[in-house]
Amino acid sequence: MTTTPPDREPEGAVDVDGPADAQAIVFVHGAAMTRKMWLPQGRDLAGEFRVVAPDLPGHGSRAREQFRMDPAIDQLHDTIRTHTDGTAILVGLSLGGYVVTEYAHRYPSNVDGLVLSGASVNPVRGMGIMTRATGGLTRLLTKPDVGKRAGEEFATRWVRQRDLPPDIEREIIEAGFYPKQFGDAGPDIAGQDFRSKLSTYPGPTLILNGENDKLMRRGEQDHAAAAQDGRIEVLADAGHICNLHRPRTYTERVRNFVQQRVPTEP
Repeated sequence: MTTTPPDREPEGAVDVDGPADAQAIVFVHGAAMTRKMWLPQGRDLAGEFRVVAPDLPGHGSRAREQFRMDPAIDQLHDTIRTHTDGTAILVGLSLGGYVVTEYAHRYPSNVDGLVLSGASVNPVRGMGIMTRATGGLTRLLTKPDVGKRAGEEFATRWVRQRDLPPDIEREIIEAGFYPKQFGDAGPDIAGQDFRSKLSTYPGPTLILNGENDKLMRRGEQDHAAAAQDGRIEVLADAGHICNLHRPRTYTERVRNFVQQRVPTEP
């Protein structure tokens, strides 16, 4: 994927590829990762679609910022206006799934469809307390340099254990890992009723989880039921970061969703 930074973005903040007049798909990464986690999908889909992948605040090219939902939504809004015709299918994993849900709630007319992975737990009541506590623990553990390095080393080993092309593996690792950002993001999303927000979006929604992502799968039925036009698909033998566990299959599920569920203009 090539990088096209507009004036308002840090250099290298967004990867863009594919025909400018094609259906746009915007991929939003999870906490601790960067836009580079979507390289397998970008490489395979750019022949058919306008593929866009931004860094969230606190990650990659925006590492000096702190993740907060409102700036993340503003940034995503700018990305869609700058790099698409004004509307896009939004694909979000983990934290990215909550970001795109919030965006679809605020700007439904800009969203052609939603794909949500690892984001079907609603962080309210008990889950809200757990999300806030986990975020606090993450901040505590990653505050010392030794904790931060341990998180980065773990993420590097995890990526190297995936079946990825060497150049994609290298780009993901070189973009860096930002484990502290879950500590910032957790308390920011805790207590937010994303299921209620999802219920306001009128377009098609695909809940696409890994089979082994047990926590998220506990909420997927209720999440899909809350959507006005929701369905569930599960990737066999995949975990939370299912787009890298089963990259080709994940890409095909996204492609099928777009082709079958998203209306095209004549």
